Amino acid sequence: MTTKMRCKVRVGSCFPYRDAEGKTVNETVQFHGVAKSDGYPADGSDENNTFSKWSPSVGIQITIANPALFEKLVPGEEYYVDFTPAN
Repeated sequence: MTTKMRCKVRVGSCFPYRDAEGKTVNETVQFHGVAKSDGYPADGSDENNTFSKWSPSVGIQITIANPALFEKLVPGEEYYVDFTPAN
């Protein structure tokens, strides 16, 4: 399968939801698109230009229920998200 689109996202926030005993039962992670704040080079060579120049608004929210993944994503970290057809 061929990737149709790749974007770069940054973890904006991680919110744990805890039960009455204080145990984390799930975690909501919000991501936003990465873009340069000081402009792009004229030749378009900056990596953050590839996606964000043409799609300047990205918002992804994931609720994680797998305890093995709690606290694995940290605000400020950056990740690639690849969109590949599932069929």
